[in-house]
Amino acid sequence: MRKSLFHRVNFLTVLFLLASIGLFAQKINTEKSSVKFEIGGLGWSTVEGEIKGMSGSLIFDKNNLVLSFFNVCIDPKTVFTDDEKRDTHLKEPDFFNTVNHTNICFKSTNVTKSKDGFHVIGKLTLLGITKSIEFDFKSINESGVLVLVGELEINRFDFGLAAESHSSTMMVGKEVEIKIRCVLLD
Repeated sequence: MRKSLFHRVNFLTVLFLLASIGLFAQKINTEKSSVKFEIGGLGWSTVEGEIKGMSGSLIFDKNNLVLSFFNVCIDPKTVFTDDEKRDTHLKEPDFFNTVNHTNICFKSTNVTKSKDGFHVIGKLTLLGITKSIEFDFKSINESGVLVLVGELEINRFDFGLAAESHSSTMMVGKEVEIKIRCVLLD
């Protein structure tokens, strides 16, 4: 009986903590948040683009980083490079495959202080492949609104992103520079 009561109390405690995280999660301003990317192509050109539709939940408390977490996704169907033909192609199966993969998601496992801001470690899921990544970010106060900005670089081959159809680094570079701007609602 005592063991059963102990398990119920633990279960209720975990349930309460999960509910609390949901209640206190900060809201993302989807309209103002985005992920910009840049990738080399044809050996001399650069393709720049943006993916919007950022959603999810996060808690960021710079005074208590142990409680901070990110569980955020973007919508690859919103990819925009200012070239309609290219944007259509990027949604096809050989790139983002937006019919079968409707989200690109990042879920943090650890947030710590860094020299110039903060450092996050987590899992990035792209095209159904999940890999550990880490990057630095800063929190900025823009007229009373909290904005989180970060930069990282990923190898698109690690996620199978056009790895077969565009494996030549001459046509499309393998390293993708990413700039994240997450604006929180006040």
